Amino acid sequence: MSTTQSERLRELLEPLVASQGLDLEEIAVDSVGRKRVLRVVVDSDAGADLDQIADVSRELSAKLDETDAMGEGEYTLEVGTPGAERLLTEHRHYLRATGRLVKFQLAEGGELVARILKVDDEGLDLEVPGVKGRKATTRRVGFPDVTRARVQVEFSRKDDKVKKDMKEEEEA
Repeated sequence: MSTTQSERLRELLEPLVASQGLDLEEIAVDSVGRKRVLRVVVDSDAGADLDQIADVSRELSAKLDETDAMGEGEYTLEVGTPGAERLLTEHRHYLRATGRLVKFQLAEGGELVARILKVDDEGLDLEVPGVKGRKATTRRVGFPDVTRARVQVEFSRKDDKVKKDMKEEEEA
């Protein structure tokens, strides 16, 4: 997809997505055989439920049908949310991942798997899990020190404990 088409699609679709209270995170056009697939990824601070996804999908479909932004030929529109192992690239992504376990690639080299406790303009307060029975430790990492960050899937998350601890900290 050319930058021009990508920019035109973003300019066309972003206001519609925003009108639904969502952020336009990603647009991708892929060729699947003879057909094209337009994938639109949306999200919000509160997440996006199925009704919101359906509403924004109808809005985007109607807008695309009345323009030539996708050019001639058939295409399929897919609207969804970021996957469970989303890549964190924007400040708002880190905020939304508070309490989640994240794998960080560090500028100094190496990687770190830690839970995001707090996010501010300069960086992150993290909880690094203890190894072999040791207690977890906290660590501060600045945004310039992170080259890549991806949310990790957890099957038994400790969100309730993290949320409780964060709430107690805010109340203190």
